[in-house]
Amino acid sequence: MFLIQKVEQGSTLRDRIAQSLAAAINTGELAPGALVTVPTLAIRFEVSATPVREAMLDLEQRGFVTAVRNKGFRVTQMSDQDLREVIELRQLLEAPTMGALAGTLDADQIELWRSVADEISEHARQKDLAGFLAADRRFHLGILALHGSSRLVDMVGELRAQTRMVSIAAMMQSDELWGTAREHHVMLDLLANGDSAALSELTANHLATVAGWSGAPGETR
Repeated sequence: MFLIQKVEQGSTLRDRIAQSLAAAINTGELAPGALVTVPTLAIRFEVSATPVREAMLDLEQRGFVTAVRNKGFRVTQMSDQDLREVIELRQLLEAPTMGALAGTLDADQIELWRSVADEISEHARQKDLAGFLAADRRFHLGILALHGSSRLVDMVGELRAQTRMVSIAAMMQSDELWGTAREHHVMLDLLANGDSAALSELTANHLATVAGWSGAPGETR
């Protein structure tokens, strides 16, 4: 049975339930193909059925789940083609943006993000998937935000969420995990040195690794 945190009552209860369920999907606690029901989730969250149903409908619109008539909602299985398309979009958006940021961060900013990169490496060492993904998200979206486009950050954030719909729990056993964690430090070195071309290339390759973990053909490094 997947682990799920109790949420507190509040005006954004639906959103927080959706976030909690998305996180369970992202980490593989709710596996692709798993069937969940509103009454069961309401009991797990210790809330009424209404905010849970609304959260599930939100997740359905985002492609995380599919409604199953008279049964509930099934966690979406992402195809290799779907994953390739998401990765390609992320490469198109993130690689040139990272390249454009090369040489624009001061020493204090580099050190700030260096501490987040250290967190990513530590979570990789401990094989803490949830911690790894949270720190990785904070690193990439936080640096992209320095470009000044909130729409870009929102788009990449949603694409990241769709990418993580692939069951990636097995990545914690991958020999590439530690190397991928270390790449965040290399990115910071390139940001500090102003090497735009190398940073764009590294970012694109870094993103392609996700497809390699999923087993999608043609996207490994």
